[in-house]
Amino acid sequence: MQPEYFNIAVLVSEGRHPVSGRARRALQDACALELAFALGGELEVIHAGDPSRPALHDYLGMGLERLTVLRQSPDDDALAVLAPYLDEQQPDLLLTGIHAEQGEGSGMLPYLLAEHLGWPLVTGIAAIESIEDDQVTLLQALPRGQRRRITTKLPLVASVDEAAASPRQLAFARARRGEIEEQQPGAARRDAESRGWKWQDAKPRPKRLKVARAKTAADRFKQATAKAQGGKGQIIRNDPQAAAQAIYDLLVEEGVLRK
Repeated sequence: MQPEYFNIAVLVSEGRHPVSGRARRALQDACALELAFALGGELEVIHAGDPSRPALHDYLGMGLERLTVLRQSPDDDALAVLAPYLDEQQPDLLLTGIHAEQGEGSGMLPYLLAEHLGWPLVTGIAAIESIEDDQVTLLQALPRGQRRRITTKLPLVASVDEAAASPRQLAFARARRGEIEEQQPGAARRDAESRGWKWQDAKPRPKRLKVARAKTAADRFKQATAKAQGGKGQIIRNDPQAAAQAIYDLLVEEGVLRK
């Protein structure tokens, strides 16, 4: 059951394709928007940045009629323009992604907004099960496919994990019909902490693998004959001589052979 008047705000950002680097909708933000569509109610989608960015039309292509853009430069602090706007709008539920795909991408914005608004924060949700008056029940995504059920009160800030329902396909006609409403906030503030930073693409570092060491003949036999598994990142060396020695030691321990 959902309250009669229920306002949802979704914060979206410009994403980046991990292979081509092309600008696109951010996956986690698109999952948050898809979750908001499923809930119903009054929906407002907000972006802090440049309204001319073509990636914003991807969100319109999901079925939005209007997207609100709070204009600011890339060097401005998003919190300075979002916090006053949300104070004025006072939505019942604020949905965000966990972190941005471009720029700093620290994932601190949901925490800072929740602290400013004085609302509870639930991170990494996969679904919203029910809303009863001011009580909301959510499923939080945990490692290895596990879920945790959380019940809290509205208003609420929630960051949406990629484990949530996949966002719908884009419709070109909807993207063309949708409207971007630009607003010029008067409290833009430069992000002083980022001055002097040097940006570069992150490169994945190779992980050091551990060599499996066995103490008994049975363990040595198991390691010599088993296939390598990627679960724990161990190296299994396939050595025929070691396998033969492990079989011999096992038979001696079992009393089948004598040294």
